[in-house]
Amino acid sequence: MVDRKFRIEEDSIGAKEVPADAYYGVQSLRGCENFPISGQRINDDMIVSLAEIKKGCAIVNNRVGLLDTKKAEAIEQACDEIIAGKLHDQFIIDPVQGSAGTSINMNANEVIANRAIEILGGTLGDYSIIHPNDHVNYGQSTNDVIPSAGKMTTIKLWRKAERELVRLVEVLNEKAAEFNNIIKMGRTQMQDAVPIRLGQEFRAYAVAIKRGIDRMNMTIKEMEGINMGGTAVGTGINADKEYFNEICPEIARISGLNLKQAEDVIDGTANLDSFAAVSANLKSLAVALSKMANDLRLMSSGPRCGFNEINLPSMQNGSSIMPGKVNPVIPEVLSQVCYLIMGNDVTITKACEGGQLELNAFEPVVYYSLFQELTTLANGVHTFIIHCAEGITANEERCKELVDGSVGIVTAICPHVGYKRAAAVAKKAIKTGESVRKLIIDEKLLSEDELNKILEPVGMTTPGIAAEELLLTK
Repeated sequence: MVDRKFRIEEDSIGAKEVPADAYYGVQSLRGCENFPISGQRINDDMIVSLAEIKKGCAIVNNRVGLLDTKKAEAIEQACDEIIAGKLHDQFIIDPVQGSAGTSINMNANEVIANRAIEILGGTLGDYSIIHPNDHVNYGQSTNDVIPSAGKMTTIKLWRKAERELVRLVEVLNEKAAEFNNIIKMGRTQMQDAVPIRLGQEFRAYAVAIKRGIDRMNMTIKEMEGINMGGTAVGTGINADKEYFNEICPEIARISGLNLKQAEDVIDGTANLDSFAAVSANLKSLAVALSKMANDLRLMSSGPRCGFNEINLPSMQNGSSIMPGKVNPVIPEVLSQVCYLIMGNDVTITKACEGGQLELNAFEPVVYYSLFQELTTLANGVHTFIIHCAEGITANEERCKELVDGSVGIVTAICPHVGYKRAAAVAKKAIKTGESVRKLIIDEKLLSEDELNKILEPVGMTTPGIAAEELLLTK
């Protein structure tokens, strides 16, 4: 008796039962069973990229006379549905897998084929109507489809992350303007240094992140060169000449991305160093973001026994045992996102180096790690903006109190009284606890008016002003 819950499909390994209502087929099922690795499924943007590629291939194969119109239109419709978000649950392969992504490619081929069969009125699994390899995968190989889809997905995910990062730069610049006139103590090596304006610190964060965005936008252009048409090793075996020349522009049209065929298609098939470069620049961005998060945690520390120069929004209880404690949880999670990116960069570097000859078999873990970097970056920055950055306030009086009580302001006085006298004042201030201001006036090294002019906040924190406009006669 035939079990109607299943259909029988065959591949080169043998026959296997596949759920009767599944759009995936036997090769997808084998891949699912063979690679229960991460517990995740293929990224949705990657699924869309695969469908855009398969649609482009169907259109071009039909245009050059290699795929009849009826089959091509059914494949195009199936791809359009996947691009619109349908059937994503039928992509059952773990993103971390062996064989350079063959299981992912076949999962796409089988889902598209079965949906196209259904569109044409056939029964799922009747590959005499539309075949996953002979029709959906015509003129293609896993080795050009998967790297191309990986690049397309990287571009899409970067654009999402970029939008959040651009907004963060805007917020930081807004805070820089808001805090522009607030003088605070600068610190080097965790020791008092010289005064700085709080707004200057926030502007510096914005500049560093903007530099990271610009660096990424230069590198992301390397993702625009795809190796479609190269098939197995970049030589274009089984690819029609017209198809070879037309496929990349067609995929660019469908996806809306600025894609072109790789300068050297063999290189585009064999080498993944462009992905390593993208990841390295994401790591650089993560360094700048985590440095900022660490600074905010320090400046907000306390509130009674720390710096307490700024206030971060209170988001949740910070302790199950200490009543009233509130922790800087949003900067903490941003740093954790950055640590994840840094760790994934090591994985990507090793995997990109690990290929041999005409193909890198470790592409799947590159894409899994890179997509995770980009997704968590976008989500982490968004969370940081709405739950922290927008709500930061300054404790202006506390900042002024720390400046007034610091020995570091003696640096501004040094050009006017000489290094030796300034050092003696600093030493005495540390020993007695008296302020530098009081000691300078008591010892008649400068008048109060002269001192006020030297210690004027803008003069102390604007390059050139103190030296050129405020220098007094010694």
